[in-house]
Amino acid sequence: MNFRKFIKAGDGHAKKPRKRAQFDLRLRLMLVGGALGLGAVALVGRAVDLQLIDNAFYQQKADARFRREVPIPASRGMITDRNGEPLAISSPVESLWANPQELSKHPDRLPELAQATGLPLEELSRAVSQRADKEFMYIPRHRRISPVAAKRVLDLGVPGVFSQREYRRFYPQGEAVSHVLGFTNIDDNGQEGVELAFDEWLAGVPGAQNVIRDRHGRIVEHVSLVRAAEPGKDLVLSIDRRIQFLAHRELRRALEETGASAGSIVVLEVATGEVLAMANLPTYNNNRVTGENRDAHRNRALTDLLEPGSTMKPITVAAGLEKGVISPTSTFNTSPGWIPNGRFRTSDFRNYGVLDTTGILTKSSNVGSAMIVHKLENQYFYDFVRGFGYGQSTGSGFPGEAAGLFPDPSRWSGTSKQGMSYGYGLSVTPMQIAHAYATLGNHGRSITPTFVKGHVGESRQVVSAAVADEVVRMMQTVTEPGGTGTRAAILGYHVAGKSGTARKASGGGYARRYLAFFAGLVPVENPRFAMAVVIDDPDTSKGGSTYGGGYVSAPVFQRVMDGALRLMDVPPDDIDTWLAAQATADAKRAREQGRAAPAMPAVAPAAPVAASTQRTPVAATHVAGVQR
Repeated sequence: MNFRKFIKAGDGHAKKPRKRAQFDLRLRLMLVGGALGLGAVALVGRAVDLQLIDNAFYQQKADARFRREVPIPASRGMITDRNGEPLAISSPVESLWANPQELSKHPDRLPELAQATGLPLEELSRAVSQRADKEFMYIPRHRRISPVAAKRVLDLGVPGVFSQREYRRFYPQGEAVSHVLGFTNIDDNGQEGVELAFDEWLAGVPGAQNVIRDRHGRIVEHVSLVRAAEPGKDLVLSIDRRIQFLAHRELRRALEETGASAGSIVVLEVATGEVLAMANLPTYNNNRVTGENRDAHRNRALTDLLEPGSTMKPITVAAGLEKGVISPTSTFNTSPGWIPNGRFRTSDFRNYGVLDTTGILTKSSNVGSAMIVHKLENQYFYDFVRGFGYGQSTGSGFPGEAAGLFPDPSRWSGTSKQGMSYGYGLSVTPMQIAHAYATLGNHGRSITPTFVKGHVGESRQVVSAAVADEVVRMMQTVTEPGGTGTRAAILGYHVAGKSGTARKASGGGYARRYLAFFAGLVPVENPRFAMAVVIDDPDTSKGGSTYGGGYVSAPVFQRVMDGALRLMDVPPDDIDTWLAAQATADAKRAREQGRAAPAMPAVAPAAPVAASTQRTPVAATHVAGVQR
């Protein structure tokens, strides 16, 4: 008997031991393998579901962390002068930016970055700490810098510091054209001048693209183009860069010679109303605009209101001729050189005695102008002057253009009309003066001034062609011998114009400070250019008429127009005088060289006055007189 098959129980009885359980190893392996297989299938299925079928949610989460839509900068349209010379261009530059989250993790690199950018460490640290929860910030004062300067900073390898491509506006002509062009701000939006007036036309439309950035903010992949950038459209101005520079140079020279505080020049093409030049001083450099000296940003030719002085007299004469109350041969006894105007006096520089209509302009007689305006009804005179654009904007479209001040007759006092006849009691801009003279030169037809080449402005007839042409011929006498504007005469050309000298208003009265004007047209036979010159507050210490328009402003007109006529190839209309001057110069050179003078030309040159007399039945002197 096998006793090992029994064991002794706790109660002392013997029991037979339980048999060991039997199992199938293969079955167990199959069960485990099946479970693992099902799990794998489930994982694969879930992965397929997440990656291919229902992946939008997680794709969105991933994109939110690494995928970005970044702008593609668009260049602003180029501005050129009428001949295609660039006046404003956009050049690619770099802007430094940082990821504050990344940069704040490396405070030890901030001193290095501060030294490279020239920023105070305290300012840079404060800027980073204030935006520590952001992913983007521009490095202060390092937007739109040169690529070379940006590369110098990037080469340091400071974590979280990057650059992006942008565009910056550059003005090759600098301060000479700054008042016309204006400037753009840091975001490339027009702020003043043409840049503001045509901002929508010039501004490009930025594009956009999807990119993937790594955790350091670097672009590692360009995913897709959302929309292409559209560059701005180019703009061709009516400005002629050569005439503009000439006007700027001569205006600066005039201020230096006369000690004046400011000045303006406007040059218009008579037949089209296009602005060929517009210069002002003081000026500024629009390549480097600061908050200092904001007064220099003002385009005085369009914003400053001035009493026009004697430049008003040709319009007064035109009003009398158009109404028929005077003729070119009408005479006026201006003795004893003054007439009452309420409790004031209207006085001439001296007693000119009896003058005809032309003589009033030649000698710039305030008394004669007053006598003409007394023959006109208030409303007629007001409407006539308004027709020339005084008291309303010229419509040039330039931002901030002033309309001027020309009160309605109901607001006139007993002395208003008489003062207005020679340029007091109303206020205009230099642009309005140039526009009024261009209207006379265009046979009485007013054309809205424009800064865009080829733009046809609104036109209307404001005075008959016969009267306008007659007044222009009368104005010619001012620049010829006996007139007040002989310093505006140009050899080879007949010049029509009017000088003026107006006292500046101050404290409810008038100070002993002056505005010196000269406005005119060249050439008389077929006026091509109209120009107005204003010199503000010339030095009066030399006394006499040295601060008057005929002395101060007329030479500026002569030098600018002399250059413009040659630059634009305008043929002379006074060839006889030119030939006579050439012969005289040749004879002088011959005498200096000790040989006989060459023979005079076959055509006998007529003196300027005689030539003028042949064309005009009235007195043949030129440009209207300065108000003295």
